[in-house]
Amino acid sequence: MIELENLINAHNTRLQNLEKELKPLKEMLADMLGNDEEYVAADQESKKIGKVKALAKKKFLARPEAIALIDKIKDFSYQIKEIKISLSDYLGQYMRENNTNQLPAPDGTFLKIIYSAKLVKGE
Repeated sequence: MIELENLINAHNTRLQNLEKELKPLKEMLADMLGNDEEYVAADQESKKIGKVKALAKKKFLARPEAIALIDKIKDFSYQIKEIKISLSDYLGQYMRENNTNQLPAPDGTFLKIIYSAKLVKGE
């Protein structure tokens, strides 16, 4: 058990160190891009075009048919989120009650239940 804890802590420390080292590298690249005349000119042109595009999109999304579709998309997205939460709870319960991470599918095959874990600071 202690070996596993050491392994977890070592990986977590390495992950934190890599993330700290990555940040200044990204900043250096952004600074280099900001100092390149060709990139700056292209970026400014892109922003102008982006504003025109955003205005056209805003006008389009104000149409009644677009509003109805957006509402439907939001509703479906909400339902999907709620179903995923429920399904996760049901799968956890199934694993505890049946001591297995496999679930028979309606077509006769088996589905594997997997979880993704991550570390967060605790109190």
